[in-house]
Amino acid sequence: MQFLWPQYLWLLLALPLLVLLYVALLRRKKKVALRYASLSIVREAMGARQSIRRHIPPVLFLLALAAMLVAAARPVAVISLPSANQTIIMAMDVSGSMRATDVQPNRLVAAQNAAKSFIAELPRHVRVGIVAFAGSAQVAQLPTINREDLVTAIDRFQLQRATATGNAIVISLATLFPDHNIDLQAMQGGRDRQRGFAIDGEKKPQKEVTPVPPGSYNSAAIIMLTDGQRTTGVDPLEAAKMAADRGVRVYTVGIGTVDGETIGFEGWSMRVRLDEETLKQIANKTNAEYFYAGTAQDLKKVYGTLSSRLTVEKKETEISGLLALGAALLSLLAGGLSLLWFNRIL
Repeated sequence: MQFLWPQYLWLLLALPLLVLLYVALLRRKKKVALRYASLSIVREAMGARQSIRRHIPPVLFLLALAAMLVAAARPVAVISLPSANQTIIMAMDVSGSMRATDVQPNRLVAAQNAAKSFIAELPRHVRVGIVAFAGSAQVAQLPTINREDLVTAIDRFQLQRATATGNAIVISLATLFPDHNIDLQAMQGGRDRQRGFAIDGEKKPQKEVTPVPPGSYNSAAIIMLTDGQRTTGVDPLEAAKMAADRGVRVYTVGIGTVDGETIGFEGWSMRVRLDEETLKQIANKTNAEYFYAGTAQDLKKVYGTLSSRLTVEKKETEISGLLALGAALLSLLAGGLSLLWFNRIL
C-alpha cells in the first residue's frame, strides 16, 4: 500500500497519547469512586463482564479515529474492480478442419457451445461482436448486448476452406475502430498496401495511428479461437502488430492437435496442425495470453478464465473512501454500544 499524502501519517502518533489520557481518566475516576463507597461494593457493582464492556466503546472510537487519520493520508492499493472492457470481439475459426471429432462431439460444436456459455456469463453491459473466418473473414454479428442475436449468429456458422488468422484480427480491429478506415483488401494488394488505399482507389486512406503501449486500450479486447495454421491472407503477426499499436489485447485459444493429423470427410482428406507458436507470439505481442484447449471441457474452462480476466481487472485505486466509511461505522457502533450499556455516548 502506498500513500499520496504520507506526511499525514504522523498524526497517528496522537493515538498513544489518547490511550494514555484514557488510562489517566480511568484512574482518576476510580479514585473519586473510592471516596464514596467501599472497595468491595465497587468490585461487586462492576464485575468482570461490566469491566470489559466499559472499554469496548472507547477502543472502537480509537480504531475509527485511526481509520480516519489513515484515510487523510490518501492510501492507494491494488484491488480488483469491474473491467473497463466494454466490447469483446470473438473471432472464431470455421475452416473445414473444425469438423474433426477429436474434441467431442466435434471441434466446431464444442467451440459454439463454449462461446455461448461464455456470452451468457458476461455482464449484460458488455457488448460482444462475432467474426467468423476461414479462407476469408467476415463479421457475423456487429457488437451488441443482445445475447439472442449473438447465439443466432454462432448457430449460423458454415464450414469453409482454408484458414486466414491474420484476416480475422484485421476484421476484428476494423469492427472496433470503424473510423480508422482499416482496409483488408489494401493490405493484401501489394504496392497499394504500403499506401493504405484500396486497390480500386475509391476507399479512404487508412488513418495514421500513433502507437500506444500494447494492452493499454481498456475498452475492448479480441478473443481468437482456431485449430489450424494460416494458409492464406494477411500475416497474423503483422495483424497482431496493428492490434498492439492500438493497445488492443488479442487473446488466442488453440483447439485440436498440436502434432497434426489427417482429417477425412466425404472422400477428401487434409492434414491439419495447430500452430501454437504463432498463437503465442500474437498473444505476447499484444500483451495478452495464449490458452490451449484439448477437450470440450478444457475449452469451457478457458472461456471461463477469459470471462474473469475480461470482466475483472486489478488496478491501483485510492481507498480513502472505504477507510472513511469504516471509520463512520466504527463510530456509530461505539456510540450505539455506549448508549445501550451505559445510557451515554462514550
